[in-house]
Amino acid sequence: MLQRFNQLSIAVPDLASARQDYTNLLGDFDGASIALSNIGIQLTQSAQLEKPAIVGLQFGDDALESHDHVVLENSLGLNLSSAAPNANPCSVPAATGILSVDHIVLRTSDADACIAQFGAQGMGLRLALDQQVPEWGGRMLFFRFAKMTLEVIHDQKNPPRQDYFWGITYLCPDLDFTLTQLDQRGVEHSEMRPGRKPGTRVATVHSHCLELPTLLIEPAPE
Repeated sequence: MLQRFNQLSIAVPDLASARQDYTNLLGDFDGASIALSNIGIQLTQSAQLEKPAIVGLQFGDDALESHDHVVLENSLGLNLSSAAPNANPCSVPAATGILSVDHIVLRTSDADACIAQFGAQGMGLRLALDQQVPEWGGRMLFFRFAKMTLEVIHDQKNPPRQDYFWGITYLCPDLDFTLTQLDQRGVEHSEMRPGRKPGTRVATVHSHCLELPTLLIEPAPE
């Protein structure tokens, strides 16, 4: 049974350069990976790529042994898999104050196919939101699973030719601290601003993010 998100795989043309960029953003890597509280980030080199891309999402399955790796067949053309859950997620924020992945964004040409794949009748992720967004002619889905969200965007006017993972939002318990740390590391970012959810604050990362759309979010006070 799927228990959690296990690992997000990012393929890059130059592993050494990508690792340095992400070290500035997230903190020290162990080899080519880093463990956040709810998922691991794995960098892999691919000479065929012109720019970095999120190429795979792995789930943790407690029914699997440590050496098992199962490809999850799907109609979306995505690289989905499962393996034994990571043994040692990090329980404290990274050196820059980033604690976890709040959500990842998937762009799709078929929202209903995503519901069939990820929802209750498929992989068992909870569909927390299914909303039409008339101002840009699209539909948004939010699948909530093990303290992380898979956000699905279906632009019905200009759907992508192929479904793909597009961007990442990182959760920061103290966004002021995180932005100060990023300033010291030369990471460029926007000014802090209110988030869409009341009480949250966000900032957009402009450098050292592997050219992936990257957002930082501080949760609303409890």
